[in-house]
Formats: sequence, C-alpha cells, structure tokens
Amino acid sequence: MKTMLMRASMLAVIFSGAGLLQAQDTTSTMRDYLAPEKASRNVFEDPKVASPEYDGVKVSVGGDFALQFQAIDHETKAPSLGVVTGSNPATPNTLVVMGSDFNLPTANLDVNAYLAKGLKMHLRTYLSARHHNEAWVKGGYIQVDDLDFISEGFASNIMKHARVKVGMDEINYGDAHFRRTDNAEAINNPFVGNYIMDSFTTEAFGEVYGFFNNFSAMLGVSNGKLNQTPVKGTNYNSPSVYAKLGWDKQINEDLRVRLTGSFIQTNGLSTGGYLYSADRAGSRYYYVLLTQNDAMGTSNYATGRFNPGFKKVKAVMVNPFVKYNGLEFFGLYEHVSGNKAAGLTERPTDGDYTQLGAELLYRFGNKEQFYFGGRYNTVNGKDDEVSDERKIERFNLGGGWFMTKNVLAKVEYVSQNYNDSAVWGATSALRGGKFNGLMLEATIGF
Repeated sequence: MKTMLMRASMLAVIFSGAGLLQAQDTTSTMRDYLAPEKASRNVFEDPKVASPEYDGVKVSVGGDFALQFQAIDHETKAPSLGVVTGSNPATPNTLVVMGSDFNLPTANLDVNAYLAKGLKMHLRTYLSARHHNEAWVKGGYIQVDDLDFISEGFASNIMKHARVKVGMDEINYGDAHFRRTDNAEAINNPFVGNYIMDSFTTEAFGEVYGFFNNFSAMLGVSNGKLNQTPVKGTNYNSPSVYAKLGWDKQINEDLRVRLTGSFIQTNGLSTGGYLYSADRAGSRYYYVLLTQNDAMGTSNYATGRFNPGFKKVKAVMVNPFVKYNGLEFFGLYEHVSGNKAAGLTERPTDGDYTQLGAELLYRFGNKEQFYFGGRYNTVNGKDDEVSDERKIERFNLGGGWFMTKNVLAKVEYVSQNYNDSAVWGATSALRGGKFNGLMLEATIGF
C-alpha cells in the first residue's frame, strides 16, 4: 500500500525520512511498514526504523488508479514526412490529428506481506497500462531489516544499520524514480509526465544498504535483463553494477536538505541497454509527434520520451533536494555514455548525453494539500563522435490539490521542443518537432 496515514510523514520528518538514518527506538504501524513506497510526500528509500513485532503473517492489499484528460497540439518543421505507406497514387504523410479527450485509464494492484520480524514482501501488478491492456506482473522484492527469523537477536548490532533487498523489480538508481509515475501510481509525481530520459528498469537484482546517522550507502548488482531466460545462444550477457551514496538531514524545524549521487555500469551488448527503455507501462503524452505511418495504440507507448539506445552504459546521476517550509526544490544532473551498438556490432566511437532537470514547488494549506510550481528538463548529446547533436527541451507549469491523502487532482501546461536537425531522420516528425497543451490528471492511491 502506498498512501499512508499522516504518521508516515511524521516519521519522515523525525528521522529525516528517505531511509537515511540510523535505526532508532521507535515503532511503525504495520500499514506504514508494509508500504512499498510511502505516498507521504518526499520520502525516498524506506526509513530505517524499528521493525514491528511479528505475531503471524500479515497481508495488505492496495491499489492505484489514474486518468488523464489530454488537450495537446503538435507540429513539425520536417521538410518532408514521406508518403503514406501503400497509398496509390502517393499521398503525402502527415501528423495524426490530435483532439481533446480522455486517455485510457490505468490501474495497479499491490500485495504486501509481513513474513517475519523485519522481513516484508512487495508485489505489483499492472491491471491496465498504455502498453498492455491485460493484467501482468511488474515485479516484486523481499526486504530484510532484521535477521530474527534465523535466531532472535541474530546480528542485531549489524542490522541496526543494514538492509538487504532482493527481487525482480525496479533498481535503486538515482532519486528521480521515487518521484516518477509508475503506471497508475502517480500520487508522488507533482507533474503528469516523467523526465525525458526516464531512468527506470526492472531487473533481477540484489542490493545491500548501510545507514548511519544522516548518511546512507547502497551497492547493487543486477543481471541487466528485462526479460529473463537462461538461454545464452550468441548473446553477450554480463551483470550490471550500481551504487548510491546519500546524505539527508532535517537541519531544523523548517529546513530539510538531501543530496545523493548514483552510478551504474552495464556491461553487456545483449543486456544492460534497458535503463531508459524498460518502462513497459508507457508515457503520459499520448500519440504526440506520430504520423499516419507510425504504429498506434499499445505498439507506440513511449511518445515524448528519449532513449539514447546505448549498450555498455556508464551513467551518473546527482540529485539535490531542499525543502524550506512550503518551498521545495528537486534537481537532477545526469550524464550517460555508451555505445550505440547494432546487435553485437559496436560503433567505432561512443556517444554521450546529458540530462538536466529542476523542479520548484510551493506547497500551501494547513496540510500542504495544495501546490503549484514548474519543472524544466533538457537533454542534449550525440550518438557518437561523428554524429550531429540532438537537443530536447521541455517546460511544465502546473499545480495540484490533495482532496484527501489518497486522492490528488493535477493540472499542467507542457511544452516540448526538438532541435531542427537531420539527425532525427530524413522523414521524422521529431525534426523541429513541438508539442504543447494542457493535461489534467486525477489519481487515487491506497
């Protein structure tokens, strides 16, 4: 379950939230502890608090629902979009005609279980998504905060500062994935869309955490695969490694500061290329800059995003977060490099891209139930040393109202632009492409 009682917010403040503190002599409600992601705002990793006592298996079920009303226009400066496939006589290809209407509603189902003291399990199923209309499992994990299931008090001095997390789910690279929309789980995202380069992937992984005072560290390894199989064939498979270091402190009653740095290296040519393409749920800006020749519906689900398509990726992300009373800033700096290999054939030189993001919000109301603000997001770089530069720029302006702690309504204006360069393709609508307009979203999480 993700939308918690206000107690979760209080724990986040008292213990500097974000899971970055040493274990304390405190208690957490079972509902709070089982939450895979606390929907109380600005909680990142699970706080490292004392585990609830265990008196038998406890199971909780939660869900998320989201619906958008989209009123977006698009245009392109491309000199030609080619001709409509199969037309005779040849008919010039054009952008699809955009209207104003509702998108397909999305839904999640969460199952969380308390299996032993300090041992919890999470499983998420996408009931309906832009890319998949049928239900299918996104992933899950087991989180170990105590080893009492081995023997009471076993390694308790170590586990006060440690955590182990294993599963087949999203890996903990960067902080942006805590504020992103995960299909229907949109209550932690102050805007409607995710970042242009959406760093999110679900893989088989293991993570080890250390917490001490206001510092945390994490080391993880994954198999680099989105779809799992033991068959090697001619594939070049190799594990991915990643790490994260953070500092988070409630300086005083009014000011909280958090700073984290993350690194990931993927090593395979047939694996490890999923960091920016593994979200199989889909983006929020439906059908933007698609033409009559492009696939529609569930076949083209990532419109508005950009995937550099690298293999053997090396990426770093730095995320500052500052909250002073109702004023809130979240920043993102990301640099990724790699080889845009075709199959198992590498290009002579590597390429690199840089992503910048900045969110500035003001939350107000007696429970900070209202907010407004803006987000600026850019991506620029090259596929390799001899390619032309790609540039994408997005601006969001909007606000929201938490009608209850479980119900959020958002409105935003979005504008996204692509540079006018042949690098996008001879007949691509992305060349000098632009989309802008209004998005309204309602989301429920419990």
